[in-house]
Amino acid sequence: MSVAPVPLAQAIATHVADGACIALEGFTHAIPFAAGHEIIRQRRRDLHLVRMTPDLVYDQMIGMGCARMLTFSWGGNPGVGSAHRLRDAVENGWPRPLVLSEHSHAGLAAAYVAGASRLPFGVLRGYLGTDLPQVNDAVRSVTCPWTGEALAAVRAVNPDVTILHAPCADREGNVLLRGITGAHKEAALAARKLIVTVERVVAHLDAHLNSVVLPHWVVAAIAVVPGGAHPSYVQGCYDRDNAFYQRWDAISREREGFLRWMERYVLGTRDHGELLRALAADGVVRLAGGT
Repeated sequence: MSVAPVPLAQAIATHVADGACIALEGFTHAIPFAAGHEIIRQRRRDLHLVRMTPDLVYDQMIGMGCARMLTFSWGGNPGVGSAHRLRDAVENGWPRPLVLSEHSHAGLAAAYVAGASRLPFGVLRGYLGTDLPQVNDAVRSVTCPWTGEALAAVRAVNPDVTILHAPCADREGNVLLRGITGAHKEAALAARKLIVTVERVVAHLDAHLNSVVLPHWVVAAIAVVPGGAHPSYVQGCYDRDNAFYQRWDAISREREGFLRWMERYVLGTRDHGELLRALAADGVVRLAGGT
């Protein structure tokens, strides 16, 4: 059965519940900002957020009180500095305390792979000489039955919902991933449900060699959201808005300024297109092709 596109608000309302474990993946590239903003608009609470690199989108969601727990392997504003709302939640419990489950990149990748394989844990050489096994219950050790070597074991990650952004889907609901895909495929297959926002729907996928295609039968919902990854980039559609990442440091540094910005541009808009137009009208962003 094919997957017909639905409005993003409907996809989030149908599939993302309070208390869910959700992963919004995208390794610098194709980060699903529009979906994160819609989760904030719908005021979801008590979420367990999973992401290899929680940067601006999770900074916003944490700062707006959506999260109770974060599983991650690096956190910050890439190329700029701290993720101030994440830091405030950890250091001061504002707007609410945040439980952390910290991994290395390799460890979280192994956890996603285990989840996608429907295995209880992943195995890797890692964590030696660190205190993560002492502070993170999701990290243990196992002994190789052939060599006797002690190896790190990480509990599988199986999100209730994974949300991705992609350049396109076809009319059946098959989704094309290209460029830097990070843990897109693994997070998608590890999840119980998959939501994908796309730039457009096409008649046929132009799937080049080494492209990743997620078949329609693993997709719960597709929403067409042009510019849905802004301020990150989508290969072949638009560039990364580096200036916005730099501006975010000042916007998010203080609670009051952060809340004003979120009220104006996220809670004060109905969807991602309206958000981008509001940002452009105020000179915060310059709309490019595809947005």
